Amino acid sequence: MNDSLLLELLCEELPPKALKKLGDEFARQLYDGLQRQGFLTPDSRATAFATPRRLALRITQVRPVSPDAPKREKVLPLAVAFNAQGQPQPPLLKKLAALGLSEADLPQLKRESDGKAEALFYDSIAPGQALDAVLPELVQGALTQLPIPKVMSYQLADMSTVQFVRPVHRLVALHGARVLPLQVLGLTAGNATLGHRFLSQGEISINHADAYESALEAHGKVVASFTERRARIEQQLQRHAQGEVVIMPDALLDEVTALVEWPVVLEGHFDAEFLEVPQECLILTMQLNQKYFAVANAQGQLQARFLLVSNLETQDSRLIVGGNERVLRARLADAKFFYDQDRKQRLDTRLDGLKSIVYHNKLGSLAQRVERLVKISGYVAQKLGADLQQAQRAARLLKCDLLTGMVGEFPELQGLMGAYYARHDGESASVARAIEVQYQARPPLADLHDQLVASTYLAERAEVLVGIWGIGLQPTGEKDPFALRRAALGLIDAYVALGAQAQALPLRDLLEFARSVFHVELPTSCLDEIVGFIYERCRHALAAQFDRAAVDAVISLQPPLQEVAKRVEAVLAFAALPEAQSLAAANKRISNILKKTEADAAVSVTVQWLQEKAEQVLHAELHQIKPRAEQQFSRGDYSASLQALAALRPSVDAFFNEVMVMAEDSGLRANRIALLRELHGLMNRVADLSKLAA
Repeated sequence: MNDSLLLELLCEELPPKALKKLGDEFARQLYDGLQRQGFLTPDSRATAFATPRRLALRITQVRPVSPDAPKREKVLPLAVAFNAQGQPQPPLLKKLAALGLSEADLPQLKRESDGKAEALFYDSIAPGQALDAVLPELVQGALTQLPIPKVMSYQLADMSTVQFVRPVHRLVALHGARVLPLQVLGLTAGNATLGHRFLSQGEISINHADAYESALEAHGKVVASFTERRARIEQQLQRHAQGEVVIMPDALLDEVTALVEWPVVLEGHFDAEFLEVPQECLILTMQLNQKYFAVANAQGQLQARFLLVSNLETQDSRLIVGGNERVLRARLADAKFFYDQDRKQRLDTRLDGLKSIVYHNKLGSLAQRVERLVKISGYVAQKLGADLQQAQRAARLLKCDLLTGMVGEFPELQGLMGAYYARHDGESASVARAIEVQYQARPPLADLHDQLVASTYLAERAEVLVGIWGIGLQPTGEKDPFALRRAALGLIDAYVALGAQAQALPLRDLLEFARSVFHVELPTSCLDEIVGFIYERCRHALAAQFDRAAVDAVISLQPPLQEVAKRVEAVLAFAALPEAQSLAAANKRISNILKKTEADAAVSVTVQWLQEKAEQVLHAELHQIKPRAEQQFSRGDYSASLQALAALRPSVDAFFNEVMVMAEDSGLRANRIALLRELHGLMNRVADLSKLAA
């Protein structure tokens, strides 16, 4: 009879940041394994459970025995099985005996090709396997495949060593109401588990796999489902918010959910004087150190209260709240102390301290890096028309907050605290904003519209890309310790935000200038690699939004970054035209011809050498359309420029049908290749249209 399968591992406290992933993966691995073995039906469903002390899953509609299945075995190639007279050879007789067959069973074997030669095949029915026999191996396989952050070794009572994420103390395995004879991690399965460490009524018997959650909740004060527990926390947080806004990032919600089995949300308060500290500091202190949820009003202003998620339900929660308030008060006092002390010293007085911090042993100190950023920011500012002195001032102050007490305590606040201190020192709003956004992976585009902010933002990314890549530390596989991929995406965003203004700052010129300010010699070849890397990041970003062929067609030309998306949209509009495929195929053909015959091409087309009517028509129509297409291209109307080419389709098709490009006469050949080169140049100004050819 099909029934639900329940498995539970009762452990010591599991790592909270990995808990949800461990629970989901445990369920997925077992479900996939049972499905491969034929134990599941189309109606089978898996439910994952994960609490701080347990990983569990339930799968419905699990067969006790897998169905019989057709089985085909290759016996032997015919050339080996029979001699020249067609009589069975000894290897065949031996193979038949191994299969439990005799020579009399030969008619049952089928003769078919195995892809190389004719062979004998034996079709039979493989009997189903019992769940009890298969499950131990499947469970062990699933456990070894779990994404465990760090494996822990521990000893059992018999002194044998077991490895798992945390020591496991109990094992539950039920198929319906039946306990399965499962042994894993040195434990024998039963139907008894434990609930909450302090609120449970003792050992809990699970009488049926489908009664798991209800039994744990009723008798053990445990909400077994991670999803359900998270939802209850959210509901309680919203209830305690009393119309205000609870700041609850997903990562914090997941972590708190992984820390409690019976969530109870409580409210605490702190002194209003701490609100003088930047609210980002207070929020980070609450979230990072204490796992509390901050509360803000509708205008986003932090309030002097917080919400905590307790793992205890008591009649009087004042002791719990009071203890947490005392701990938070000490944390906030530290933050206020750092903030007050940091403001006693101006940012620019910390510059000398950067000399003692090594940025990279091949690239010098952080102070040397700042000097490079000053030069690059000045270069960019001049190109963009920003205030040169202010751009260099911002660049000089970019890294000073790394020496403050607040950033030393909370590195996550780098840049942000620099902006607060810059405003306190009387620096301009743009300088403070430039300091704040420097580390942001995807800052608001409105910030990058400010040429001064864009100057330092571009300088920071160009410097790290050229410097780190130049000393041979480019990303490899998943490894990118210097976040060069993120730097490339930020650089792309800045160019897009600047739009037409970015025409004054060609990408290669920016990278070349950045290379020139290093005190160490960096290879010029790295620039080509970096440019290719940046456009590859652009390709990946756009491929998620647009057709891949259109993106490839544009990226292959490496146009200005600020124009890429606009060109892709124009290519998509062109690709929808009925003439597009024919012109794309012709363009691909022209590209192949030009690659092979570039040396044979004339400098320009000589009209008198155009003998065939088809080439004369193509030349005339090309020169009729070319001025309009180039004018549209020059003013950035890429869609109109491409669509103008559609009128050339009949003459292009006629040219290839009626004209022999590779004529024996070298003059004719060179002239026709020159015509194709001119056509190719016009067709590929916006994108490489050959990439659209099916």
